[in-house]
Amino acid sequence: MKKILIILALILPLSVVHAMTLGDLFSKGNTPKNTQLPQFSVVDINGKTHNNNTVKGKYLVVNFWATWCPPCLKEIPAFVDFYEKHSDKVEILGMDYEQADVDKITEFTDSFMVNYPIVLSDDNNRPEFKKFGKIVGMPTTYIYTPDGVLINRYMGEINIKTLEKSIR
Repeated sequence: MKKILIILALILPLSVVHAMTLGDLFSKGNTPKNTQLPQFSVVDINGKTHNNNTVKGKYLVVNFWATWCPPCLKEIPAFVDFYEKHSDKVEILGMDYEQADVDKITEFTDSFMVNYPIVLSDDNNRPEFKKFGKIVGMPTTYIYTPDGVLINRYMGEINIKTLEKSIR
């Protein structure tokens, strides 16, 4: 019995610290104050360029995702609904964080009826992805104000309520 208690005493604090660290790292309260949108320029799967000038004056939602990520797939319908309702004041960039063929991703996004730009991680876009920060888990979402200030960042699946709360 003593051995079990000793093992628990050693393991439990580590798991609590680890969980708190990850939670704290990506909570709204720890979003760095006055973090500005980086200077970026990416090209989506339709050949359209997106950069600081093209998103100026709109909220920007940058969502890093992958086809192999179950939480990413679960949140796509929320992004589709959100963009349908708010595309007049919001731009979403779906940053596909895997090296994938354009045809495969187009077929995939068509099956989900994705209505916002999808950007592939290719030789040209990959350096631009890094400008948003290190991605440590999928999905990861950054939300910027119309004047380019980071207001929220999330690691994990988010829903339409969370997205709508961010733009009010």
